[in-house]
Amino acid sequence: MHEIPIESLPKTAARTVSLLHTLGVHTYQDLIDYFPYRYEDYRPIVLLYNLSNYVHSDDGDQLNESLISKGKITIRVAVDHFDSLRTRRGITIQKVRISDSSSSYILTLFNQPYLRQTFRVGTSIQLSGTVRLNQGEPFFNMEEYDECTEGDTALHTGRLVAIYPQKRGISSRTIREKIALVLGAYPDFIPQFLPEAIQKKFQLVASSFAYTQIHFPDNTDSIVQARQRKAFEEFFCAQLSCLLIKQEWQRDQVPFMMDVQSRRKPLALLIKKLPFILTRDQSQCLDQVLDDLQRPTPMNRLLQGDVGSGKTIIALLASYVMHLHGLQTLIMAPTDILAQQHYKHFCDIFALLPKWNPKVSLYTRQSKDDTRSAHIIIGTHALIGKASEFKNVGLVVVDEQHKFGVAQRAALKDKGLVPHMLSMTATPIPRTVLLTLYGELDTSVIKEKPVGRLSIKTYPVPPQKRHDAYAWIEKEILTNTSQAFIVCPLIELSDAETLQDVKAATVEYERLSHDVFPHLKLGLIHGRMKKDEKDMVMHQFKESKLNILVSTSVVEVGIDIPRATVIVIEAAERFGMAQLHQLRGRVGRSDKQSYCLLFSESASVKILNRLRLFSKTHDGFALAEFDLKNRGGGNIFGTQQHGMSTFKVAQWTDTDMIKKTQIAAEEFIHKHSSLDSHPELKRQLDIYRIKAIAPN
Repeated sequence: MHEIPIESLPKTAARTVSLLHTLGVHTYQDLIDYFPYRYEDYRPIVLLYNLSNYVHSDDGDQLNESLISKGKITIRVAVDHFDSLRTRRGITIQKVRISDSSSSYILTLFNQPYLRQTFRVGTSIQLSGTVRLNQGEPFFNMEEYDECTEGDTALHTGRLVAIYPQKRGISSRTIREKIALVLGAYPDFIPQFLPEAIQKKFQLVASSFAYTQIHFPDNTDSIVQARQRKAFEEFFCAQLSCLLIKQEWQRDQVPFMMDVQSRRKPLALLIKKLPFILTRDQSQCLDQVLDDLQRPTPMNRLLQGDVGSGKTIIALLASYVMHLHGLQTLIMAPTDILAQQHYKHFCDIFALLPKWNPKVSLYTRQSKDDTRSAHIIIGTHALIGKASEFKNVGLVVVDEQHKFGVAQRAALKDKGLVPHMLSMTATPIPRTVLLTLYGELDTSVIKEKPVGRLSIKTYPVPPQKRHDAYAWIEKEILTNTSQAFIVCPLIELSDAETLQDVKAATVEYERLSHDVFPHLKLGLIHGRMKKDEKDMVMHQFKESKLNILVSTSVVEVGIDIPRATVIVIEAAERFGMAQLHQLRGRVGRSDKQSYCLLFSESASVKILNRLRLFSKTHDGFALAEFDLKNRGGGNIFGTQQHGMSTFKVAQWTDTDMIKKTQIAAEEFIHKHSSLDSHPELKRQLDIYRIKAIAPN
């Protein structure tokens, strides 16, 4: 089933196939793996005579907050008459007289003349929707319909009906019908990749039952059982994949052995010459890294720390130890700007040394230094393509790419390199997520701020104080030669920047430039700009040629701007705590007092309390845990953190499920030395790695 292309679906137009492709659906397997995110409860069957007893109130469950909506009904009626009228404004109104054993009713529809083909006079139909009051009379608002054919089971009405993530042009109804076609045509080919012993031990329903009931549930219990099965599979694949990666990693041997102790003297000299004192956390993390470097198996460590906590100096000191052993280090940053920043930082630090000074080269799209004789090469991930030029790479440092060690590491291995690897992240990762998604990584954490750094003062700003806040920002910039970020809100709650976001940021930039800060120099940056344009604006801001940088929220602006002491976050209520903390970390990069202003138009007590809590909390890990418990993993991880988005059913708050799958994965590894006897599981793990890892 996983190889059958969606183009072969019967009764499916080419346009529908194209729209399914935009949803990531290319095969029959992709289609049945496209899971609903909620359900409409259309089970109550009501007579027309009793419609007034089922008037829907908006005070009930909100659809977006509940897996199963309430307050919907179904009526079974016969079509007595169908008439279509056109108004002067071009709107078509359909008047359909329907009846059942209790009464008759005139059903009003808008712009649906095509329903005449289905709502034929004398036809029995089933309609689902809500009842509302219209001028004191019950008005039935139809949401779904089915033609009642003898012996057929209704797909869209009179039952728990699945609602899918959808795009314009393709509805949940269409997706539902196509899934029914596949499940009906291939009932015996539903994949079963979990080992039988695991399925029995953890009392999981059969895979075929799970697929049928997650799409076409018989009752609420079957939804729970089906989703538990799929969540178990998702967590199990993640856990098992991590264990296999770790197992594979530990089988490798580095082609060199290091003696860190004999290089302690020059290392200590460099540490002594640093323009700052290492914090206790930095010293501890450095010791952990150095201990890894002396082992015969390659290091695979994740270094966590808030923005500005001093992770880069650990990478610098580790690369210096490599240099003392005659080995090269590759430093890979996610953007050219960050690579240039690392390069300058490394050069400035190494200039303090009287001897043993390593040669540092920069290799980006704009700067291509000669790397052949370099000891430390800093660039973007394009360095992977040049890796064959490096003969003695001992360490690879990767910034904000925790899953680098799978697909790209394989590319390095193909070039004959088996280096130590250090990944760095400014995203605080909760423990449950760390163990599940990144179980193959050893972890080091920097929580302390560098000496001299002050906590960023954070204030929620109500609408009536906005004008005063602008006046204060201008005074702060002019009096203290400071700079400021102004982050525009996401128009749509999405991980991807939309054209609407760009337009809103552009309009805000024009308003701020002309009406609010006419005497200051402002710059604008967003993801739709060309790379050269973005680099130019960021360079101007870094060189203090701009006072204020206006930006969309999804643009990478994590460069070191010591003079930036103010950040304004518009529509702050739209972000999770961890996201707000990441944005706040764009300032506070010097010994100057910095400020974060949270602009919000919301009057919700719940939202205002959350913003007040954020303003008092500066521990990124505590905020990430808060988001995980209250808003889900998506508010911690954006599109940069692949792996989170691959989970369609599993919930990070389900710690019991995480523990069970961890036990199951460990037991499987203990009993099986390879996946050869479980080909379907192997295929599933390959798919997981492609979706969760390769995009990085």
